[in-house]
Amino acid sequence: MNAIVLKRGKDKAAKHRHPWIFSGAIHEVIGSPENGETIEVLDSNKEFLGLAAFSPFSQIRARFWTFKKEHIDEDFFTNRIKSAIQKRNDFRNSSSDNAWRLVHGESDLLPGLIVDQYDDVLALQFLSSGVEFHREAIIKSLQEITGINNIFERSDVDVRKLEGLEEKKGLISGNVPEEVTIVEGNLKFLVNISTGHKTGFYLDQRENRKLISKFCKHRDIFNVFSYTGGFSVYAAYHQANSITSLDSSADATEIAKRNMDLNGFNPSSFEWMIEDAFKALRKIRDIHRKFDVVILDPPKFAATQSQVERASRGYKDINLLGFKLLNPGGILITFSCSGGINDSLFQKIVSDAALDAGVSASIVHKLTQGPDHPIGLNFPEGSYLKGFVCKRD
Repeated sequence: MNAIVLKRGKDKAAKHRHPWIFSGAIHEVIGSPENGETIEVLDSNKEFLGLAAFSPFSQIRARFWTFKKEHIDEDFFTNRIKSAIQKRNDFRNSSSDNAWRLVHGESDLLPGLIVDQYDDVLALQFLSSGVEFHREAIIKSLQEITGINNIFERSDVDVRKLEGLEEKKGLISGNVPEEVTIVEGNLKFLVNISTGHKTGFYLDQRENRKLISKFCKHRDIFNVFSYTGGFSVYAAYHQANSITSLDSSADATEIAKRNMDLNGFNPSSFEWMIEDAFKALRKIRDIHRKFDVVILDPPKFAATQSQVERASRGYKDINLLGFKLLNPGGILITFSCSGGINDSLFQKIVSDAALDAGVSASIVHKLTQGPDHPIGLNFPEGSYLKGFVCKRD
């Protein structure tokens, strides 16, 4: 088998079972492994450390499959996928919800594989060369384990280019309608798997939608980056006094209105703004309009560490404006899904924003991704979604 030999002193992360090996840690490549092929990983003394998928185009040059000697074949993927789904059964079996993340990449020991279930449809992302190399075995295992044949691929993401792979999007098998209706608690949402963000819906915000709804009753809500209205629908269900939803996408806003209607709320009873969020926030600030609750759930500003400085300025800007739009005693609910922005940096950004806005505020809740998006103890990078519920004094 082809192999890589690590430099002396560069095997600490591997021995602590971190799933990534960076190019700078490699002393030697033995053989000529192709993109995605399984290789042995050896320490500087050429002692076995594990089996990994080789990625010659990426700075993450290899991703561990396992730290023991075993065959990486269909049975391997079947066992790993079964284990990931069983991990979620404790909360899935006690819920009427029909949309979940079934496989969450490295944290489920399947680096680069994302599997989301929307009712009787699976949406897949193959984000690394290793899972792309084994895609047929993975698809077959998923069909057999879940009994679902309606499968759509959403590997239309930039990260594949870093792996030497082309973007892919399209039907893999079965029939996938233009929209799927999912159930979340007592509410329903329309999901467009083909054109929606990520694989169609922000499943990682499920627990946060439920938690922050307690702050909505009889209050004026401003939902910024509202997308298809997840937080807005929850606010309506929990008897908000008024709801203003802001998003730059007319298509997403139209689905948000239909989601309101789907749940028995008249969309015309609420305010909808289709505009750039940064410009709209400044306009609203300038007319001195205020809200009791401001929700900021922007898209990813920093996909990589090199983008952190620019992203930090963007996060500070929107949070400063968010604080300025709050009534005294109001609530700012703010999120970052940028992996390059860690929890402590995000707190500093929000703190600096409050200071520049001339307000005092306290964090009353810390928020993260839901339990179907687990964070491996050996993979802190898996903690990408962070949020704060801040109460203005």
